[in-house]
Amino acid sequence: MALTGRAALLALLGVLPVALLPAHLAALLAVLLLLAVAVAVDVALAAPVSRLRLARSGDTTCRLGDTAQVTVSVTNPGPRPARGLLRDAWVPSAAAPPRTRVLDAPAGEQRRLVTTLAPTRRGDRLPDRVTVRTLGPLGVAGRQGRHELPWRLRVQPPFTSRRFLPERLSRLRQLDGLVAARVRGQGTEFDALREYVPGDDVRSIDWRGTARSGDVVVRTWRPERDRQILIVLDTGRTSAGRVGDAPRLDAALDAALLLGALASRAGDRVDLLAFDRRPRATVEGAGREDLLRRMVDALAPLEPALVETDGRRLVSEVLRRARRRSLVVLFTGLETAPLEEGLLPALDRLTSRHVLVLASVGDPRVEELAAGGGDPAQVYAAAAAERARGERRRLTGLLRRRGVEVVDAPPASFAPAVADAYLALKAAGRL
Repeated sequence: MALTGRAALLALLGVLPVALLPAHLAALLAVLLLLAVAVAVDVALAAPVSRLRLARSGDTTCRLGDTAQVTVSVTNPGPRPARGLLRDAWVPSAAAPPRTRVLDAPAGEQRRLVTTLAPTRRGDRLPDRVTVRTLGPLGVAGRQGRHELPWRLRVQPPFTSRRFLPERLSRLRQLDGLVAARVRGQGTEFDALREYVPGDDVRSIDWRGTARSGDVVVRTWRPERDRQILIVLDTGRTSAGRVGDAPRLDAALDAALLLGALASRAGDRVDLLAFDRRPRATVEGAGREDLLRRMVDALAPLEPALVETDGRRLVSEVLRRARRRSLVVLFTGLETAPLEEGLLPALDRLTSRHVLVLASVGDPRVEELAAGGGDPAQVYAAAAAERARGERRRLTGLLRRRGVEVVDAPPASFAPAVADAYLALKAAGRL
């Protein structure tokens, strides 16, 4: 049983005659009796909540920043109309107002209540129970009950870097010799012969072809296909650090999606591993057509773990998964302690077998602080920022001396910078 605000109002109005009449007790009993009768009548005539049949339908996925619609269908098989309120409660990050809806389901009919969600966080958004309150004809009281309607809305990464994909694909076609602007110079796979033009590398001259044709011809090369790309996401505590309004992990996810889409179009095989002390997400053996879908689905619920990443176990896991020579793109932080104590001692095992790119999201706020000055607080902040910049430069130099390609860029240019590093390695025939 559930009482409404109308019942409280009637009880309040009953106070007036009780206060005016001399027989206070009799008047009070009369008011209470009338109110009890009204409540009993409403409860008796309200549609039973347990007999209502509820079901969910609608969207199961959406991108962060977009909206999704989930429908609750209410079927009333009973002889009485079901009029009242329905509360479809979601977690706050699902942003699903209004939480309470007016329900009016005549006998033997169905009503559909649509909830529009605008999620504010990536990951799985789950609803709570659906609470239904049916009221009697007087609107004083009614019946209330809950229904379990499981559902899951997976909020995927927004993939804002997809706007950079067409320009990178154009550059990829240039590398591949599919447009007129063929790249000159030796790659890794022989493509065709063509006439020599001034500026060509003389080492590319094909002397046998020159002897047969009577004209000087050179060999053209194209980047190799079917290379193995392993994208590794460090989901340890450093990935939880916020740069601007989002954690570093979100910028890494966006860059990983752009790199995966680009590499799959290039004909390379792409796998994914998210790791801190154990694997958190994996994508293996995906074809070109379903790679992006599988990556998005695996990365959507991924959250930083507030633990220190085990660098040695990460390297061992990479070596176990990548048996043949591969390009390993590791998204992690350029922090001194995690790198020097975790990754660097095991780095030689990785670089001796694979090409390694270490990609780290830089904080533009550090650059702003380093350029500041004025009062003592700003001077101290600038000194601290300059020290942090110097430490990143030292780590970058140390890694490059050990054969690691380093990408260090702010969030706005991070994803295209990683894609450019991949294209540069491919153009140089290093994959």
